[in-house]
Amino acid sequence: MKRALITGITGFTGSHLAEHLLDKYEVFGTVRGRSRQTDFINHIVDRLKLVECDLSDPSSVYATLEETQPEIIFHLAAQSFVPTSWRAPQETMSTNVIGTLNILESLRKSSLDSVIQIAGSSEEYGLVHPNETPINEENPLRPLSPYAVSKVSQDLLGYQYCRSYGMKVIRTRSFNIIGPRSGEKIVTAAFAKQIAQIEAGADPVIMVGNLDATRDFTDVRDVVRAYALAVEKCNPGEHYNICSEKTWRIGDVLDMLLRMSTAEIRVKQDPARMRPSDVPILLGDCRKFRDITGWSPSFTLEQSMKDILDYWRQK
Repeated sequence: MKRALITGITGFTGSHLAEHLLDKYEVFGTVRGRSRQTDFINHIVDRLKLVECDLSDPSSVYATLEETQPEIIFHLAAQSFVPTSWRAPQETMSTNVIGTLNILESLRKSSLDSVIQIAGSSEEYGLVHPNETPINEENPLRPLSPYAVSKVSQDLLGYQYCRSYGMKVIRTRSFNIIGPRSGEKIVTAAFAKQIAQIEAGADPVIMVGNLDATRDFTDVRDVVRAYALAVEKCNPGEHYNICSEKTWRIGDVLDMLLRMSTAEIRVKQDPARMRPSDVPILLGDCRKFRDITGWSPSFTLEQSMKDILDYWRQK
């Protein structure tokens, strides 16, 4: 059985990826110190092999690779929230860029011939003009947040190490990922959590940011299936969009969730939830990825929204 190492295994996407891989791989995951949170993987933790690793420390990363000897590396660990990157740009750049550099350098110096998937983001495209949608992989990168700049840096580091050293780096650019376990900083989860709290007796007002932006949403369970296909079938050095190829206005997604609740809820805009600059539209074109892997999404937006709301109701 092949060995797979997941950085960020305790997170939203990482935990779902671990579940998906367990029947096919021996799954290792990086965790950091006593502060680690394992809530998302507690139900499968006895089937995983967790390894202490500080991605900001090159020696720690190298030791982890030597210990685990993975054939596949899924690099998901990141500061992954756009609003947080505005408040903490230095931390975002350090975590995302230096962490990626340490993995690539450690892999280069090792005797391993691992395939590594770098999980990028549609935020890399940033400012997209109306005549440029749907967005394919050749669209210019015009990042509009510190987070987006950090993901562009990860992306280009992966390209450089592939071309310079012949490393098997596959770069994916996922559009908005949603689903159960998503943190409340993700807009769909923020809505669902507030609705669940209102149903439990909180003040019946939901606070929102920009409702006019349009996004291309894909369920996390479809995304991790795509990641697994990427390392099996995609070409090193190439980059691939992963998306549903459909867009939804944020306000319409909120309306969908509100219809799933019997509570009487008022909507109020919160200036604190507005960003200094926001990407107005993200609509992806993933024909390149579909053609090489045969992948397509299986979860409807309605099913994803129901599962997210049920998750927060249970919480």
